[in-house]
Formats: sequence, C-alpha cells, structure tokens
Amino acid sequence: DVCTMDYAKMAKAMTPLEKLMRRTDRVHLKGPGTDLMFSIKGIGAKKCEGTRNIPDGEVFTAPVRTSCHGVITYNTGSLYQGTVFEGIKFELQNGKIVHAECRGETARLNQILDSDEGARYIGEWSLGCNNRVKKPMLDTLFDEKIGGSLHFTPGQAYETADNGNRSRVHWDLVLIQTPEYGGGEIWFDGKLVRKDGKFI
Repeated sequence: DVCTMDYAKMAKAMTPLEKLMRRTDRVHLKGPGTDLMFSIKGIGAKKCEGTRNIPDGEVFTAPVRTSCHGVITYNTGSLYQGTVFEGIKFELQNGKIVHAECRGETARLNQILDSDEGARYIGEWSLGCNNRVKKPMLDTLFDEKIGGSLHFTPGQAYETADNGNRSRVHWDLVLIQTPEYGGGEIWFDGKLVRKDGKFI
C-alpha cells in the first residue's frame, strides 16, 4: 500500500503545499524539545510524486543557509554508516549546528558533522506526505515520507532547491509530529499551517 498508492492523486494534493512553500519566508517549528526558526525565502520548493523514488510523498526546500536559529530534537532513529542513532538533538546558531548530542553515540555523531565545513549546515527541509507510512522502520527512504513528519537534513543541498550548501554528507533525520509521537506545530510567516501532523 505504501509503494503502490495513487501517485497522480498525491501529486495533485501536494500542489497547494508546494505553491505555499515557494511564497513563504519565515518558518517556525515547535514541539517537544523543538523550537526552531529559519527562512526559506527565494529557495523554491519541489514536490516528490513517485517519478524518482518509490515510495514517495514529500515536498522539500532548504533553509537560507545562515538563517537557522534554535533547537530541534528528533524522535525517530536513524541508521547511518552502520550505526543506529537515537534521540538526536541539535542546537543551531546562524545556520550552523553548534551543539549536537544523542543517546550513546554523541562522539560518532559529531565526527560525522565534522566531515567537512558544510556538514554542520542544513541542506534540506521537507514535509512528509505519504499517509500510508505510519511508523519508522530504520529505512530512510520510507521514514522520511511518513505522513505528519518532517526531515531537517545536515549537509548537501539539492540543485532543485539550492541554498548553496555543499558537503559529502546528506543525512535525512526525521521528526514525526503526529499525536502518538508527541505532536508539534509548523508555522509559515506567523500562520499555523500544520498541527500534530495534520494540515489545517
């Protein structure tokens, strides 16, 4: 069901979000352990509708490279370079991750973020829209599409929504904002657009 859903229907449903993100400046993420603000002004946005990845279902952009301020705490584990990371928390100032910690693997986490200069900056921010995917499974291609989730990605930016950040790292880390995962809010230019994983 996750992989074989009606992607044409999904593409149509994601179009208003894509258009809204293209004209948005300020983004504010709120939730347990998360209070983060950044700008996406002028970056553009791209919906992913099953033409490259299966499963699919996300709309992505990138923060203006030096605009991120605040804290984000991820509630989804990530398998990266053979290590499972849980409870990752970043503090960002002027776009840069200035403090990073997680449960049990903080040294390894910081080693990855020190891979190059761009690894401590964010190259992608995306909203998951595939409501058939409900629970994480330590498989990024699935987890990043979870309905009601977002991913906020240290490292390389995509040319289709480019903030200029370059890195050998592109690490999609997922935060689920549905009620069973603690809820949360997304604000665009002072207006609440998603609460507890549902667009309002």
